[in-house]
Amino acid sequence: MSNRMEQLQKMLETEPHDSFLNYALALEHAKANDITSAIKLITEIIERDKNYLGAYYQLGKYYELTKQIDAAIDTYRKGIEVAIQQKNRKTQLELNEALLQLADD
Repeated sequence: MSNRMEQLQKMLETEPHDSFLNYALALEHAKANDITSAIKLITEIIERDKNYLGAYYQLGKYYELTKQIDAAIDTYRKGIEVAIQQKNRKTQLELNEALLQLADD
């Protein structure tokens, strides 16, 4: 386990539902090629906070990596809905682009 992962887990002991810390831990798991744990962590973030917009793109990419294409499509679509609600055009376009790239493959 990386030092960064250990630091994040230590911080999560006092703030277990902190979306940013869990997101950072998910990214560390992905760097360590533990995509399953990364998916689990990001899914839990979205379950607790459906408005944590950055999670949708990353989760979709992890689903793509694990060949779960239907889940990736669903995740991108949900993220687009949240981005529209938040009037976050930049993220909406990024999620839409990811969705379109899947359709092209």
